[in-house]
Amino acid sequence: MRRIFALPGCDPNAARRILEGVNGPSSFAIDLPASLIERARRGDHAAFEQIYRRFERPVYTLAARMLGDADEAMEVLHDAMLKVFQRLAEFRGEAPFWGWLRQVAVNEALMRLRKRRLDYVDELPEPEAHEPSALLPPAAAEAGALNRALEQLSVTTRSVLWLYHAEGYTHEEIAAQMGRSISFSKTQLLRGTRRLRELLKVDEEATAHA
Repeated sequence: MRRIFALPGCDPNAARRILEGVNGPSSFAIDLPASLIERARRGDHAAFEQIYRRFERPVYTLAARMLGDADEAMEVLHDAMLKVFQRLAEFRGEAPFWGWLRQVAVNEALMRLRKRRLDYVDELPEPEAHEPSALLPPAAAEAGALNRALEQLSVTTRSVLWLYHAEGYTHEEIAAQMGRSISFSKTQLLRGTRRLRELLKVDEEATAHA
């Protein structure tokens, strides 16, 4: 069931949320018929193939954004979907199926980040800026520029940015996922946003003088 994708560009909706400094609905928010899930639960491979096709892009994009590596993202896609297939009996339908599947994918990506032995520095968040300049410049919404800027962030900061803006996680949820404090999540988000502003401003100036 493996498929090859290039490292994804930034979803226009996710880009807008990052630029505007807000979070939004998850790219995983795909409703599935209960009958399809039940067929897959009973071992129907054709039904699971349908589920795979619908979620392969969100899973891969999430992993690629968090890990910054296309090969590792493919491994996360493969391992996460295999675990979903193996653990379908555990899904009780008490929450949306997509949320359960997304959690499996996030866990797989975070497990790989932990294997890199990243050093988390827990700091109190800096005061939030409320002046208009706190938002990223509108002209920076060009997808290529945003992609290049995101790739220059640390994997930890990029992961927090993506989970918050693109997937709609709260700081409390991100902190729980990473085993850190809420202030850690807030600090990473603020730092990442400020760094993106700096990087995108450079891109804008380069374009203006081209």
